[in-house]
Amino acid sequence: MMDKIAVVTGAGGTLCSAMAKALAAQGWKVALLGRTLSKLEKTHAEIDAAGGTAICVLADVSSEAEVTAAKEEVEAKLGVATLLINGAGGNQSAALPDTTEFDARELEPENDSVKGFFNLSMETFRSVIEINTMGTVIPCFVFGKAMAAEGRGNIINFASMTSFRPITRVAAYAMAKNGIVSFTQWLAAYLAPAGIRVNAIAPGFFLNERSRQIMFHPDGSQTVRAQNILRQTPLKRFGEAEELIGTMNWLISDENAGFVTGITVPVDGGFLSSPGV
Repeated sequence: MMDKIAVVTGAGGTLCSAMAKALAAQGWKVALLGRTLSKLEKTHAEIDAAGGTAICVLADVSSEAEVTAAKEEVEAKLGVATLLINGAGGNQSAALPDTTEFDARELEPENDSVKGFFNLSMETFRSVIEINTMGTVIPCFVFGKAMAAEGRGNIINFASMTSFRPITRVAAYAMAKNGIVSFTQWLAAYLAPAGIRVNAIAPGFFLNERSRQIMFHPDGSQTVRAQNILRQTPLKRFGEAEELIGTMNWLISDENAGFVTGITVPVDGGFLSSPGV
């Protein structure tokens, strides 16, 4: 039996670390890619303690040169990866307006009482789009090429609820994640002759280190943002990282999902099914 080798980008994060650990528990050798070594080492230590195999590889996924170097390191240490999970990405607070609708004060050059669309940093806006789009395209380009040479492979991209609805305040992130759904469909059709399936998972509202600060006050009470989200989520709770594993396992199984490619699977507690009226 051939070795099962996976690459997980963003493997130091809450969601992708859970996925990496689940893969390792199933016998995959996992390359943990990310920009922060301490976060990757934490995931690695947990995999190692459970008897799994993993390596940490530093790379900025929006850099073709760094991802290419990462691929060479993965192949030297583990072999050719036939599974790629593109979980790296994220948002930046500087790209978020603090209002949900236009306020005339944002047109005043010296007025910093409100941060709207018209006084955001366009450089920051661009960087959010860059990490969330090219940060997926480049790993697909680099690792997908090796999969095509093997004639087999599986790619899972990360979409979002913002792929379907332009949720307030997150314009750059929504723009990028909407693009991920389209790119997933395009790449699935393109790589089908190479024996590679390409799908995406769209998590609903899951809690991680960053989102906890947005969803909860220091005293543990819910913010208005959290209350609005839960009002629109029929299951009335946030998701847990482990609740993505079943979808991942289905998508990577040739036995169970061998005829599935080009789709985006929401794992959202019903969020998309609730219009709020």
